[in-house]
Amino acid sequence: MQIGNYLVVDEPVGRADIIHVIAGDDYRTDYAIELYRNGSAPMVFYSGGWCTEHGYYHGAHGRERSLAAGIPAGGIATDEATVTSTYMEAQRLKAWIDQSPHPVRSVIVVTDAFSTRRTSWVFHWVLGNEIRVQMAPVPFDRTPYRQQWWKDAGSRAYVRDEYSKLAYNLLRYRLSSGWLQRWLASLDTE
Repeated sequence: MQIGNYLVVDEPVGRADIIHVIAGDDYRTDYAIELYRNGSAPMVFYSGGWCTEHGYYHGAHGRERSLAAGIPAGGIATDEATVTSTYMEAQRLKAWIDQSPHPVRSVIVVTDAFSTRRTSWVFHWVLGNEIRVQMAPVPFDRTPYRQQWWKDAGSRAYVRDEYSKLAYNLLRYRLSSGWLQRWLASLDTE
């Protein structure tokens, strides 16, 4: 159905300078490792900071998992600053890019399929037009979510929540200012 399909940005992924894994479950990290092994990029970047849900630092956990999968230490970058949103993750990547000794002109972003539309918006807003952003949604068969979202309670909730996040992100980062923007910022939580 179109309601779920609109949320998914799924285009062929070309080569990039770096793969950024949005903090979350291990299947995202595993998919990024697969993209790395396929030669999609020479570097994988993990951000997210401490996660109370998982009980670990996302960057350190992604690094350990990547090293165990054979990615050399020089092919892994992390940022353990605490983030409360995808927007903040994009900002952490931007900060890393600004300090990188190697030019970064393209990024592949790995996340769940239903969050790719919003994540694409956010990364384009933060990184600007100089950096090409490619979305790499983890295939549905590797996640707990279903493309036929209306047939699964967890997937229905994800789609519903994602539309709320789309509206929030548009208002919070693009349309608000002053007291409204400050109030919306106070709602950001892990």
